[in-house]
Amino acid sequence: MTDLLISWIDSANSDATDFPLNNLPYGVFLAEDGSGHCGVAIGAHILDLHAVEAAGQIDFSGTLCQGDWSPFMARGTSEWARLRSWLQSTLAKGASEQPLLEPHLVSLGQAQMLMPFRVSEYTDFYASRHHATNVGMILRGADGSLPANWLHIPIGYNGRASSVVVSGTDVRRPSGQLKAMDETAPRLGASQRFDFELELGAVVGQASQGPINVGQAFENIFGYVLLNDWSARDIQAWEYLPLGPFQSKATATTISPWIVTTAALEPFRTNTPERDVPLLDYLTELGPMLFDIDLNVAIKPENGPETTISRTNYASMYYSAAQQLAHHTSSGCPMRVGDLLGSGTISGPEKTARGCMLEITWGGQQPVELSSGAMRTFLEDGDTVILRGGSVAKDYRVGFGACVGKVVPNGTM
Repeated sequence: MTDLLISWIDSANSDATDFPLNNLPYGVFLAEDGSGHCGVAIGAHILDLHAVEAAGQIDFSGTLCQGDWSPFMARGTSEWARLRSWLQSTLAKGASEQPLLEPHLVSLGQAQMLMPFRVSEYTDFYASRHHATNVGMILRGADGSLPANWLHIPIGYNGRASSVVVSGTDVRRPSGQLKAMDETAPRLGASQRFDFELELGAVVGQASQGPINVGQAFENIFGYVLLNDWSARDIQAWEYLPLGPFQSKATATTISPWIVTTAALEPFRTNTPERDVPLLDYLTELGPMLFDIDLNVAIKPENGPETTISRTNYASMYYSAAQQLAHHTSSGCPMRVGDLLGSGTISGPEKTARGCMLEITWGGQQPVELSSGAMRTFLEDGDTVILRGGSVAKDYRVGFGACVGKVVPNGTM
């Protein structure tokens, strides 16, 4: 494990910050001129890289002045490494560039964050064994057995890129077709079993044509975001047979505003679990493919304190993002810069590590109590869901910031 890298920005040297010099995540913030500027989080600040490149202090062919990170991602892995190396050098304590960069620092706490990249396509997976087992028991009354294909392939579905929003965006309670067990026909109404899903999103940074192996897939991933795959469970229960989620997942998908790079997470690599059955060669790991990332979920009701209701770790997943990407391309499916791959709900083996309300309340049968005394089976209007996460070393953490979304009333039904 690497040691904390010391910066001339004092707030980056605290073990409480998500954004030390070891991290350097990329985001986009609203600048004073009303446009989106690419920036990098460092301690309690954002370094305005749009302004830095416009001033001629670095040269990436103007890609840092484009308002999102997609043009830069397309430049490839050598350029990703060059920018990270330049930042770690110039932001290090004692760097001669300090007087040149200080004027381009803005306050992180006062910045309005925007979408960090253009989402080309969105695919969501189902890769936690604990989640898949629990959901099978809740929805189908099964004994916890997995679908026959689950141990062989990363199961997924194609979602809606247009529904992906940045942290801080309100999420309207969705409407859809509903049908209870005792009803003879469906009806249109607002979802009463609205849920979050704690996930990690992988951001594809390189286009591909044709199949790629796991090693190539790992190198194609630019970085990761926290991801909340909002889910209407009552709409899902009626529509999901035989083809799976559709409108129940199309309301919104919230991502955190900062892309934590694969390079920043490199010291926290860890192995995928032991296999019940061998994977086919194109999915076989070449080394540690997961990351040790502590994750938690809190709910904050309207005018009330927040309550942490789940704590888990990404290392519990059965399939890595690289395996998911390799499988996605196995049919010849081309990938684009800015494709977003949701990990699937991240749940651990303990009850306290379940990654969605469906599991936490066991389908609504076991309500969870918030610190205010209020009870929840699913999300209510006014509830704010907050995802947080980070990889923790001895004297620093590589964090993602918060991924926040508030449920607002449907307003149409």
